[in-house]
Amino acid sequence: MSEESSGLKHVERVPEAQIQTRHTLSIVWVVPIIALLIGGWLAFKAWSEKGPEITITFESAEGLEANKTKIKFKDVEIGTVTEIRLKEDLSGVIVTAVMARDAEDYLTEQSQFWVVRARVAAGEVSGLGTLFSGAYIGCIPSKEGKPASDFVGFEKPPVVTSGLPGRHFMLAAETLGSLDIGSPVYYRGIKVGQVIGYDFDADAEAVNIRVFVSAPYHEKVMHNSRFWNASGIDVTLDTEGVRIDTQSIVSIMLGGLAFDLPKYFEPGPQAQEDRVFKLYANHEDIKEKTYTVKRYYLMYFDQSVRGLSPGAPVEIRGIKLGEVLDVKLEVDSDNLSFRIATLVMIEPERIDTRIEDHVVSTGEENIPDEAESHDYVEKLVAKGMRAQLKTGNLLTGQLYVDLDFFPDAPPAELVAANGYLVFPTIPAQFEQIVQRVDSLLKKFEKVPFEMIGKQLHEAIATLTLTLEEIKALSGSASKETLPRINASLDDLQSTLQGIDATIGKDSALSYNAQVLTDELSFAIRSLRSLLDTLERDPQALIFGKKGDTQ
Repeated sequence: MSEESSGLKHVERVPEAQIQTRHTLSIVWVVPIIALLIGGWLAFKAWSEKGPEITITFESAEGLEANKTKIKFKDVEIGTVTEIRLKEDLSGVIVTAVMARDAEDYLTEQSQFWVVRARVAAGEVSGLGTLFSGAYIGCIPSKEGKPASDFVGFEKPPVVTSGLPGRHFMLAAETLGSLDIGSPVYYRGIKVGQVIGYDFDADAEAVNIRVFVSAPYHEKVMHNSRFWNASGIDVTLDTEGVRIDTQSIVSIMLGGLAFDLPKYFEPGPQAQEDRVFKLYANHEDIKEKTYTVKRYYLMYFDQSVRGLSPGAPVEIRGIKLGEVLDVKLEVDSDNLSFRIATLVMIEPERIDTRIEDHVVSTGEENIPDEAESHDYVEKLVAKGMRAQLKTGNLLTGQLYVDLDFFPDAPPAELVAANGYLVFPTIPAQFEQIVQRVDSLLKKFEKVPFEMIGKQLHEAIATLTLTLEEIKALSGSASKETLPRINASLDDLQSTLQGIDATIGKDSALSYNAQVLTDELSFAIRSLRSLLDTLERDPQALIFGKKGDTQ
């Protein structure tokens, strides 16, 4: 065996490699891990910073977009709209929004939301920025009230007065008129506040208007101040001429209010927050005193009351004592006759009582009770006081109730009917004239002129025949007495002929009497026609009948 072959046996064995696994992090995983950490941190931050979710109901979603429209307070974003959907009854839309976490404490039932759009209202232009940036939801957060998550949004932006110096007042009015939220409030021609809200009262019989007067002008609102509606133009026609009163062009077009103390009023204490004032219709009405004691009476009229309406004054010698409350027609089913029942209200505080040349104060504490008032009125009625309708305005034909003394009026007493005392009345002046002329004419027509003339004519004929018979017998009389008798008879015949010519059928007296009767009949018909025309169209007394040619 060769060396070469034997040498193979002595070759050393090569050692096997030992494989060891290294546990090191590959750089490939660094980026995903960092992204995961950042995402987790962002998710945690979003969760921790996420505020409450709320819903707001609007009539329309005009200008709103999900995930785009913001909710702002003083131009600071405090929320974002996340969803917009219709209500089940399709009466509006429900907007879901997520608010900032720090806004949670300000979401209460007193919080307010509205859509801010470009608008022109109450003389002010607002929201022009939304023309370019789009609409957003405005918010007035509040800590007052219970926490809430469902809200009803306003269609118009509310007036923000919270935190502003000044005072709020409430005005009680019959109607809202041309007023609206934002309508100005004036004090001596200067804008000092505005209307911030309105609503019906508890019975929905009147309107409560809430106003805000800013400082320092709220100190000018006294306990006895008067508020009035300054909308439009107030035109007054009196003995001093025509006066036109208005506050500003804005109040003419959009409405407005004003307040002040009436002339000669002593300033009272300052009005406190939320004091309620009566809203007067115009500036003239604030001059009227306020009376609390009222007495009610019923008056019956048998004539036309065209022109008499509720609100018409009840006066005595030009001084207003009350007003008409209701006018209605009543029928007597027994004799089928009609009469007009008029309910009036009289305020005794309008009358000053004098005792021994001293004026007694007419405050409520000095007004007699209802029974004493009725006794006093009964004495006035016994003295001749009656109610009468009179024309207050020839142009419009408006009537009013006038109280005065009529000594020749038939006796009357206060009687009760339908729960009220009935105050006696007398016909109007025109009606009295017609009644008197008509009564005189009826009496004149009863005179039998034709019968009297016929009887006189027959008497004259009989006397003429008697004279002829006497003349026939005169032949046996003496010559001395005969001429005397004949002369006497001739005189008697002449007298009878004169009587016949004076009052006979064809005499001037009979003719004139007939003419007088016809003229009186024509006059009474003309007077009745005039009264009917004036009742239908009172302006005809000034402008003439319609259709008359000039």
